[in-house]
Amino acid sequence: MPGRLSDHEIRDITKALEAGIPIDDKYRYLIFKEARQVELVWNGKNTHLQDVVLPFQVIEHIDEPRDEVKLEQQQSLFDTSGKKVQGWSNKLIWGDNKYVLSSLKSGSIRDEIEASGGIKLIYIDPPFDVGADFSANIEIGNVDFEKAPTVIEEIAFRDTWGKGVDSYIAMIWERIKLARDLMAEDATIYIHCDWRVTAYMRLICDELLGKDFFLNEIILQSSVGDTSAKNRKFIKSHDTILSYTKSPNFTWNDIFQEYSEATEKTYRLEDEKGFYATGPVDNPGGGGYEYNLGFGEKMPKGGYRMPLETALDWITNGELLISEGKVPRRKIYRNEKGVRCKDVWIDIGKERDISYATQKPEKLLERIITASSNKGDIVFDFFCGSATTAAVAEKLGRKWIVSDIGRFAINTSRKRMIAVQRELKKEGKDFRSFEIYSIGNYQFNDVGEQRDFNELVLRAYKAEILNNSIFTGKKANHYVVVGPLDLPASRDFVENMVLKARDNKVVELDLLAFEFGMGVVPDAIEDARKVGVKLNLKAIPREVFDKKAVADGAVKFSEVGYLDVKIEANKLDATVTLTDFSVFYSQDSLELDGENLQKGKSKVVLDNGIIKKISKNKDGIVQIENIATSWVDWIDYWAIDFNFEDRQELKLVKHNDGRVEQVATGRNIFDNQWQSFKTNSEKIELTSSKYQYPKAGRYKVAVKVIDVFGNDTTRVFDINVGK
Repeated sequence: MPGRLSDHEIRDITKALEAGIPIDDKYRYLIFKEARQVELVWNGKNTHLQDVVLPFQVIEHIDEPRDEVKLEQQQSLFDTSGKKVQGWSNKLIWGDNKYVLSSLKSGSIRDEIEASGGIKLIYIDPPFDVGADFSANIEIGNVDFEKAPTVIEEIAFRDTWGKGVDSYIAMIWERIKLARDLMAEDATIYIHCDWRVTAYMRLICDELLGKDFFLNEIILQSSVGDTSAKNRKFIKSHDTILSYTKSPNFTWNDIFQEYSEATEKTYRLEDEKGFYATGPVDNPGGGGYEYNLGFGEKMPKGGYRMPLETALDWITNGELLISEGKVPRRKIYRNEKGVRCKDVWIDIGKERDISYATQKPEKLLERIITASSNKGDIVFDFFCGSATTAAVAEKLGRKWIVSDIGRFAINTSRKRMIAVQRELKKEGKDFRSFEIYSIGNYQFNDVGEQRDFNELVLRAYKAEILNNSIFTGKKANHYVVVGPLDLPASRDFVENMVLKARDNKVVELDLLAFEFGMGVVPDAIEDARKVGVKLNLKAIPREVFDKKAVADGAVKFSEVGYLDVKIEANKLDATVTLTDFSVFYSQDSLELDGENLQKGKSKVVLDNGIIKKISKNKDGIVQIENIATSWVDWIDYWAIDFNFEDRQELKLVKHNDGRVEQVATGRNIFDNQWQSFKTNSEKIELTSSKYQYPKAGRYKVAVKVIDVFGNDTTRVFDINVGK
């Protein structure tokens, strides 16, 4: 029991602290009031979390799935198809989920969440394969190309697995703790994992959620596994899903499975006096010699017992005398709903219709969401991947919030949810709008690490390093700013640097970043021009980390995407046509790839927006071939907002006196009114869309294009109609 420390113990602890050596574990239980009998400890464990509250920026609003040439065709008075449900808008958030969780917990959106009943269900499928990364196979024209993870995604992977299990546990521990604080009192959390991390995950959840609130360990048959004869062990072929509640009063709806060979058939026999017994077909005696019949309320005193063989015969033929020598009437009862679901699930199967490596089956989420939530409840998934959770939640009438750090995941989710909207509308079922958010300006990496990174980038950019608190460097007459090491350059960040350039009379500014936040390109360029600053946005290539590439001058900083659009106005009609699109990204280094390629091998690379095939023959001679592509091949998705000024971004501001006020940020939200996108079976077909305005006037038209890598480019145009 914890108690008062003796002088000797105080002296030992003081000496250890002064010498900078670990204190003996026994003193933990003497110093602290509560001593845990079982505790998960890892190197660098820190139970203190930064309660970081960051602004969410609304990037896009998707109201109705309008893909017709003329939008007004869907607004008929006799339209009996599905309609948008008013009120809550679902949320798709791009950003590091640690900051997404902390900002949801303590930020302005929390009030909206609580007003809608709170978060009732969380399902997460965190990365648990140390060999996994953010790469993906994408199709460009007729070429299959492997998209490498972005540098920011690689940093996230490093933070997760950089110190092995220690860093993985730390990452999960922080997020589960934040998630717990977001859960409503009657909420449940499901955590999907496999043999690599199941044991750690169970201990984390016992510590943070409480072992008394453990609900189930669900065994999910996930794959055939490695059936090779060389694999001298039992085949690993299942995942584990752990479920915990927050209180004893949690939401629960019984789940039933259909009768099949894989489920239990329950038989019931009843005699003339109403005595009855029930028993399962595949486990009649529970393994014992005698079978104790499970009679109901009318069970006679003492009950009846019989040999196992007789019980088997009874279940098969119904020929057993159970009272006063009379043969009972044989009745077979089946619950119309089926058999109550057990915790071993072998009937889920797999799905790969979204072409996303970690896609989970909709049947799996349907079972979980149906069991642990009701219609109108909020479901949350902060490792959303391809948004299976959101898709199923929408179809089952739930509200949803999902997030992911990957651009590719966000774009995949956007397309999938629009497809779900279209499906529900076509079936005459209601749907909700959803909004795409990104995290605002934030930067928490080590100051020294960022400074070293800035110098590394500036050397590769061949710019002068400035010891300046505002600008990072200078190249010719351009001032240079290097964005964050581990985060996208957000709209807030870019706008702030433009204003500083204006205030310091800088006419041309180069802003370098691994990624730019959604809505930055090219809006920020136009906004900068209005205040007298020429802004050049350039992507930092991964080769900045390659000393040889830097020394050889092989590092190429690419321009952001180029988009050309033609808009024709005729009376009240406007036709928007894409005419050109280009990307300038370089994923690979021709020189280094050619040098490292083995003889007789070839590789497809991306160099400054051009797909090239590098081959090395048996003599070691390298050949480079350009692979023809059309500009349409680079587009994964495009959308139009025909009246860009009609939806302003608003934020909630809390005053010192407690008042909460909605304040306009001065930005417009992209209102996704029309869209066309690639699917597994279809390519981009529509490169033109026609719209009829309700009245004459001046309008702003915004056109957004998402390329095959998940990067967005938006242009805004002024048009006059009806004049």
